[in-house]
Amino acid sequence: MSLDKLEPAAKGAVGVYIPYYQGTKRSILPFAIGLYQKGKLEGKRGVEGGESIPFVAAWSVSTLPSDLTRCRVQFNGEADLSYEIMMPNFEFIGCLIDMLIHFKKSRRTDFSKTFYRKLLNFET
Repeated sequence: MSLDKLEPAAKGAVGVYIPYYQGTKRSILPFAIGLYQKGKLEGKRGVEGGESIPFVAAWSVSTLPSDLTRCRVQFNGEADLSYEIMMPNFEFIGCLIDMLIHFKKSRRTDFSKTFYRKLLNFET
């Protein structure tokens, strides 16, 4: 699925998340929720000075902002390179918003450094 063809979520699904985001993020929110509802994303993790590493991310889907999302990311199709994280839906959707903002600028489907720090437990 190309992010260019991403459909926005219905207003009812978006409305409960509006209080969690401000500014530009609110305009991208319907598309981030549309992506979230798909439960899966394929992309490439950029590596400075090297080739990008393909990944597949899959997550659980629910409707409430405070519910937990369990996201599993597998790199390069290798089971040994699988990582999992749990976070509140509103926080995970915030990561999808950041990814969509990055996609608009770079045309690359990749999560933010902040997301990867959390995923790999490097967050301080």
